[in-house]
Amino acid sequence: MIKKGSNVKVLVGKDKNKTGEIIELDRKRNRAKIKGINMIKKHLKTTKERKGGIVDKENFVHLSNLKLDEKKEKKKVAKK
Repeated sequence: MIKKGSNVKVLVGKDKNKTGEIIELDRKRNRAKIKGINMIKKHLKTTKERKGGIVDKENFVHLSNLKLDEKKEKKKVAKK
């Protein structure tokens, strides 16, 4: 089951075969944000609290384009 904190592998798109950790899930739209994957440039206006400019940030990826990365999840089982 895919949940926040899980490691996933991207199957299609510009970031194909890359892996990353899920940082946000949108179950209603079946999408997830993955750390360092599907980066976009966002133009921000200057306000009193923050400086404006062009910022790189992650965008959502559809869950059908992801596969649970089981390398990190599996544990070795000792044979008798």
